[in-house]
Parts: sequence; C-alpha cells; structure tokens
Amino acid sequence: MNVLVIGSGGREHAIAWKIAQSPLLSTLFCLPGNAGTESIATNITNIDISNHTEIIDAVKSNKINLVIIGPEQPLADGLANVLKENNIKVFGPFAEGAQLEASKSFSKTFMKKADLPTSNFEIFDNIDKALDFISDHKSSISNYVIKADGLAAGKGVILPDDFNEAEEAINQIMSDKVFGEAGNKLIIEKRVSGKEVSAHAFADGINVVPMPFVCDHKPVFDGNKGPNTGGMGCFSPPQWLSDKLQKTINKDISAKTIKSLSQLNIDYSGVLYPGLMIDGDDINILEYNCRFGDPETQILITKLRSDLLGICIAAAEKKLDQITIEWDERPTVGVILASGGYPGKYDIGKEITGLDDVDDDINIFFAGVKNENSKLVTAGGRVMAVVGSGETLNAAREKTYKNVAKIKFDNMHYRTDIGLI
Repeated sequence: MNVLVIGSGGREHAIAWKIAQSPLLSTLFCLPGNAGTESIATNITNIDISNHTEIIDAVKSNKINLVIIGPEQPLADGLANVLKENNIKVFGPFAEGAQLEASKSFSKTFMKKADLPTSNFEIFDNIDKALDFISDHKSSISNYVIKADGLAAGKGVILPDDFNEAEEAINQIMSDKVFGEAGNKLIIEKRVSGKEVSAHAFADGINVVPMPFVCDHKPVFDGNKGPNTGGMGCFSPPQWLSDKLQKTINKDISAKTIKSLSQLNIDYSGVLYPGLMIDGDDINILEYNCRFGDPETQILITKLRSDLLGICIAAAEKKLDQITIEWDERPTVGVILASGGYPGKYDIGKEITGLDDVDDDINIFFAGVKNENSKLVTAGGRVMAVVGSGETLNAAREKTYKNVAKIKFDNMHYRTDIGLI
C-alpha cells in the first residue's frame, strides 16, 4: 500500500516514522515533509497543501491508496472531502466534522445542544458589542477567556488579567486581525480552573477507541509562565487522573461527541481530541481538536505498539471494532527544543549538533529543522521533540533530559519542568 502523509511538523515526522514500520506499507510519501521525513519517505515539496487539484494529481500519479492528513487547516479546507470524491481513502474528518476545531462558535453551540459539559459563553461578530460586554464585566474580567473563533495555530486564546488586557485582545482579534479571518468572530467564555488533559481517540464514525491521556505544557517558561505556545512538552500518563474519570471521559465525552455528530448527519472519522479541564470530578471541554495534537503525537506514537497504518485503514473503513490497539504503559516524557525568542521573534539557520550522541531508545522528531550544506540547522520556532520512556515518570524525565543536554544549537530554549507540574 502506498501512503501519503500531509504536513511538515513534528507531528507528521512522528506519524511517518511509525507508518514506515508497517508491514502493510509499500511506499511512503510526505507532502511537504521535513528534514526528518526525508530519510524515511519521499518528500513532495513542489505542491502547496492548499492546492487540492495538484494533491489529487500527485495521489493518482503515485498510485497512493491512503492519505493521512496531519494539520488542521487542510481538514477545515475540505481536503478529506475532495479525496473521498475521488475515491481515495483518507484518515481525517471531512470539513463538516472539522468545524469542531475550525469554528469555536460552532463547537460551543454544538456542545450546548448536545448537553456536553463546557463553560458558559457568548459569541460576538461585532467588536462594539464585545467591548460593551467586557465593560459591563470590568470588575470580574479575570473570570473570562477571550478566543478567536477560527484557526489560530494554538495562539488565539487570551486569558486577560484586567480590563486593559481584555480590550487589547478584542481589538487585536477583531480590528487588527492578528489572526486573519479567524477573528471575524470571537467567543468570550467563563474561565474554568483545574488540571488540563488531552483526551485523544481514534474514531470511524461509529466506533471510538481511546488513546492514553496526555498532559501538555503550553506556556513558554517554567512554572507555566509566559505567553502560550503550540506546546513546549508533555507527559503521559497523568497519574492524578483516576480510572473512573478516564472511563467517564471516554464514554461521556469522546463517544458521546461522535454519536451526537452522527445525529447531525456528520460522519466523523480520524482523530478526535478534546482538550479538557478537570476539577475534582467535574469535567469541562475547553476545545475540540480534529487531529493529533502537537507535541502530544510525539508521545503517543512513541507509546503505540500496534501498527498505525492498520489503525488508519480500519478507521477509514469503519472497522475499528475489528482490531486491537496496544500501548506501552510506561510513563513517557517529551520535551520541545525551541529557538530562543519563540513564540515571539527568533533567528533560524543555527547549526544543530549532538544528535549522534543521543541514546538509541530516545526518539527525536524534527519540526523546524532543515538540511543546509550537509548540516542540520534550525528552521522554525519549535525545532524538535526529544521523547523518552521509563519505568516511572521520574525515570522517564531523567532519561529525556539527559539526552536533551546532549543536543546543542545557539539560543536553544526548553522548559526544565515537563512532567513535574
């Protein structure tokens, strides 16, 4: 079977790395891929992932049997729909289902109607009405969260501490359009407290198979300080999450979401990943993601013992109930190495050294890395993920950070507390 993975980040390197191990695989392609995938796949670098016509042509000319869509934007743009129209198997939801992530107003309204737990909210498509709302709630503004409606690469969520921060956020989203059309609407919702957890699951429109739970650290600095990023590292499993809560989440959140979508005639297959806030026995859905998280994927793929390609085929063919999925139950820690200055301005082109010294049982997944004159150099904000497992969480942390210390590039930045908080 010939397979195409769409995307260029650390998530896609991890997916491609696992797919490359499948006995079902004939030839693996990545579009566009990155410096990590080029050693295990054929990178197609001359086609933009937004050009559906050229993607279909490449799929047909390379006799590709299955397309795995990594990022959220092509899902929201309907690439899965176009592939289906051309009778090509696809792993990833159609645009109708991808609205869960692409439109927070859609997802919040969906949750409310489906009686899925989420905080109270208001939707605004008029900046003056949004500003009036925060003015009316000036004394309690720190109890609210402001979110751009559309896709904003994980950066469209602002937690204001005071009225001025809330006013600036609304102006940036709706007037300055810092997130483009994603800011045509915004959501203001009640802030909830607790511990965050990522609840990934495979889905085929009927069956839902949960993955291990993962905790992601988004703020750039230790102690969860500083601006939010796409994710600075994560760990699994969260030892504070009880078996009872895990079963509740799988049944009353993940499975119920797929069933509620089907009642709207939305056939959802691929990965469903609600981000949750847990406070005691209370569960709140913060948001939905319609694909593997990044960097959660790098953790999950490391833990996955079963054949990912077989799982993707089963999801595409509505046969998830016919397979068994096995996981490495040991704790796993993943640390993102980032360019200094990220998520703000940062320099690229810094030579990366030390990778040859990394232990054999450590996984390295490239994101912002490219080959330049036979050297690996930085090419983005989040450069790579370093992932290790151990018999205990502390052992996994120790192993991962021991190997992080072997890797060098100028102005390298990483959090030192992944798995501690």
